[in-house]
Amino acid sequence: MAELIDAYGRHLNYVRISVTDRCNFRCTYCMPPEGVKCLAHDDIMRYEEISLLCGALWDLGVRKFRFTGGEPLVRKDLIQFLARLNTQLPGVKIALTTNGALLEQYAEELAKLKLHSLNISLDTLDAGKFASITRLGDINIVMRGIKAALKAKIRYIKLNTVLIRGFNDNEIADLLRFSRNEGLTLRLIEFMPLEDGVWDKSSFISGDEILRMLPNAGFWVLDKRRMSIDGPANYYVNEKSGDTIGIITAVSNHFCPNCNRLRVSASGNLRLCLFSPSEIPLRPMLLNRDTDALKRVILDNIADKPRCWDDIRTGQLHMSGIGG
Repeated sequence: MAELIDAYGRHLNYVRISVTDRCNFRCTYCMPPEGVKCLAHDDIMRYEEISLLCGALWDLGVRKFRFTGGEPLVRKDLIQFLARLNTQLPGVKIALTTNGALLEQYAEELAKLKLHSLNISLDTLDAGKFASITRLGDINIVMRGIKAALKAKIRYIKLNTVLIRGFNDNEIADLLRFSRNEGLTLRLIEFMPLEDGVWDKSSFISGDEILRMLPNAGFWVLDKRRMSIDGPANYYVNEKSGDTIGIITAVSNHFCPNCNRLRVSASGNLRLCLFSPSEIPLRPMLLNRDTDALKRVILDNIADKPRCWDDIRTGQLHMSGIGG
């Protein structure tokens, strides 16, 4: 069986698929204030197409799929689709990234899927700042969603926080305490320069500085037991408190040499790197249900996966519809 191995010897066994470009938030680092023009309904992959795509990628050695948006839970019948995918690909790792606004409604159904992991984006615990950065969000609804997910016993819930100087850098201790009390794993993410209009160097905090800002700063050590975990985070454990934290250094100490992922947009375009300005259209093969041609196109383009995102950054990419 052919495998997805790029020109740098990286095995690509993890694919992030955006199921919609629509979102119920308008986060400042994700899209401009006016939002972005949504795709027409007919321009978004149908579930049948996503199922075909996952099957082809499975045959090429992909074993983990993370479903994103926009906000994936705004798409009707997503959970039913994920349940079918579990049956279609026995042993598949299915993960979901959400802003948490609809978790209260769907937590029990999601728990039945036995997700490999659930990532919840939460950049602040302050209601006013939350409303400001999301433009449309109510933190109380998200908090109820987190409680519902925990009550439903969804496994491996991670809290993702984009750290921005002058906005939430004074909340690290509170976020860590909240995560510990709720049984969540906090992951602090460097602010990535996806769009120059909402990013500036003064807002950026490096992973090394984050480590120095943590409570009990001198006691954090790399958790070698978690170094093989699939994902971009380095995990640290505090020898004094026992706390665990993940830090994603996508900018200052990028994980490009070990990158094992591909992305597919809601419109069915393959993106070899989050920062890449070019995309490979897969939808013609999906609509024709031509699995052999689909695999050939994917295999033929894998060699073009860049060595590192810093080689190609455009500074003009919106996160919505890409899949994060």
